[in-house]
Amino acid sequence: MDLVRHLYYFTVVAEERHFGNAAIRLGMAQPPLSQRIKRLEEELGARLFDRSARQVRLTEAGRLLLPEAREVVARVERLRELVRHGEARTLKVALPPDLGARTIAALVARFREENQGLRLAPAEMWTADQVSALSEGVIDVGVVRHPVTAPGLRFGQVLVQTPGVLLAETDPLAAASSVHLQDLAGRELLLFPQDGEPGAHAETLSDCRRNGFVPVEVHHGIGLGLVLAGSAVAFGAEVSLPGVVWRPLLGSPLAWRVSTAWRAETPEVMAFAAAAVRTLKESAGMTEEGAALARQVRRRPAMGFLA
Repeated sequence: MDLVRHLYYFTVVAEERHFGNAAIRLGMAQPPLSQRIKRLEEELGARLFDRSARQVRLTEAGRLLLPEAREVVARVERLRELVRHGEARTLKVALPPDLGARTIAALVARFREENQGLRLAPAEMWTADQVSALSEGVIDVGVVRHPVTAPGLRFGQVLVQTPGVLLAETDPLAAASSVHLQDLAGRELLLFPQDGEPGAHAETLSDCRRNGFVPVEVHHGIGLGLVLAGSAVAFGAEVSLPGVVWRPLLGSPLAWRVSTAWRAETPEVMAFAAAAVRTLKESAGMTEEGAALARQVRRRPAMGFLA
């Protein structure tokens, strides 16, 4: 158990006298906060709060612990500040694994060039893992896919990526200059993991169904081996891989919304957010959300509407 962190949770609950308000202040859900207070009580062998449906009050043990807990939390924070000022500043960032090697490389290079006094520590991480990592302070800022729901999380400018489809070069659709989602009927789909990108995963499949494509089977992953083998198609940015071709989707029916996310706003975090917006526009072809929504709806000859 992280005793210092649990003591910090205890001080916040003691100040708020309300688990729900304390959870909001801490940027977390109430059940895990209640569980951590219970674990602290088990660790110390004493009840710290008297809980009732109407109010939360400190017990005698809680009243004795509160000033000591505040002192411990303050001392540890002072130690962390000393360490931070004694070492080179490090910004811990996370990026979706399928953002693309060129885009990740461009973003890292740009940030390092513009912030030479700061060490960048990048890691690949799906959105769901980033939300947990931001809450726990494991990372400072990330690039996430929407929709994302997390109390206390703040977001940068939302950009939109309109993916195309990746096909085996032997696929009959590879001969076309563009592909409608309906044309993918009967094919299996390779998509990012559902547990890693729950919101974007659900929205993508919903958009597919609405536009006439229900995959026979959905595989989760980012490797293009199944596409290369002709066993599945995938959505994403254009890639250069022998045996795989990329074609735009008619009418841009899919729109993946992306932004930076953070909890504590610092100059370093904001510098990364600004670099990310520029890089995602230039290297990944993403557009501002309003511009993407203005895309046209066109009728497909003899086939209905193109979204």
